[in-house]
Amino acid sequence: MGVDSTRLNIKNKQQRQKLYAKLKHEQQKTRHKERKARAKEERENPALKEERLATNVPQTIDSKRVFDETIEAEAEGEDDFMGYFEDATKEPKVLLTTNAHAKKPAYAFADMLMDVVPNVTFVKRKREYTMKDMAEYCSNREFTDLIVINEDKKAVNGITFIHLPAGPTFYFSVSNIIDGKRIRGHGRATEHIPELVMNNFNTRLGKTVGRLFQCLFPHRPEFQGRQVVTLHNQRDYIFFRRHRYVFRNEEKVGLQELGPQFTLKLRRVQRGIKEEIDWEHRADMDRDKRKFYL
Repeated sequence: MGVDSTRLNIKNKQQRQKLYAKLKHEQQKTRHKERKARAKEERENPALKEERLATNVPQTIDSKRVFDETIEAEAEGEDDFMGYFEDATKEPKVLLTTNAHAKKPAYAFADMLMDVVPNVTFVKRKREYTMKDMAEYCSNREFTDLIVINEDKKAVNGITFIHLPAGPTFYFSVSNIIDGKRIRGHGRATEHIPELVMNNFNTRLGKTVGRLFQCLFPHRPEFQGRQVVTLHNQRDYIFFRRHRYVFRNEEKVGLQELGPQFTLKLRRVQRGIKEEIDWEHRADMDRDKRKFYL
C-alpha cells in the first residue's frame, strides 16, 4: 500500500512532506528488492513464473461482464437474412443515400462507404421520398440492402441499414470518423472484394447485427487483393477498420491500414421497414457498466 501523507501525525507541512517522501522511497526500495529476488527465483525455476502469471490475472470490465443467457444461443423465429445465405450465387446489391438536404460531410462519408462496400450505388435523396418509398424503389430494382446516412448540423451522426425486401431496420449512431487520407502510412485500396472479419458478436442480438454486415459483402472474397475489413465489437461499440496484409517474408506478415475509421453503436432494431421496435437502447441501460448487449 502507498503512504498517505495526511495520516502522518506531523503538523508542520514541510516536515510531513519530507517524511512522506522518505517513507515512499524506502517502500520503493523494498519493492525493487522483492522483484529482483523474485526474478532470480523465476530464472532458476520457470514454473514459478507460470504459476504467478496464471494466478495474477488483472480484472477488466470485459472479464466482469454480466452473464447473458443468449450468448451462443441460436436465433429465435424466422431468419430475415436466410435468403441471402442459402443462395451462394446471390450477390449483394446496395443502394446508398443520405437524409434530405444533406451537407458536404454526409457526401464525404458516402464516398468513404462507396470505397468499402462492393456493388454499391449512390442516389441523391429527394425530400419527397420517405424511407418506405426508397425501400420500395430498391426492392423493385432487386437491391438487397438500403443504407441511409444521417447528417445534422454539418456532422454525420447516424446511419440506417434496411435489409430488403422486408427488413429488418437497424439504426446506429456514428462517431470518430477518420478518412483514410488522414491516417499516417495509409495504403491505397484496390477493387478486390475484401475478406470480412467479425469479432465478439456473441449474443443473439449481436449475431443478428453480424448477419446484417455479412449481407453487405459477397460470399467469396478475393484473397489475392489481401484486403480485410474488420468489425470489432467491444463493450457494444463497433469499431470499423480496413487493412491490407503485407507479407514481408515467408514467416512474417504485417498490416497496412487503408481506412476509413469510424465507430458504430446500435441504437434501435425495428421489424420490417421502420415498423414495430424489437430492441432500443435506453439511457438506463448504461447504468451497469458490466452489462453488454452485443
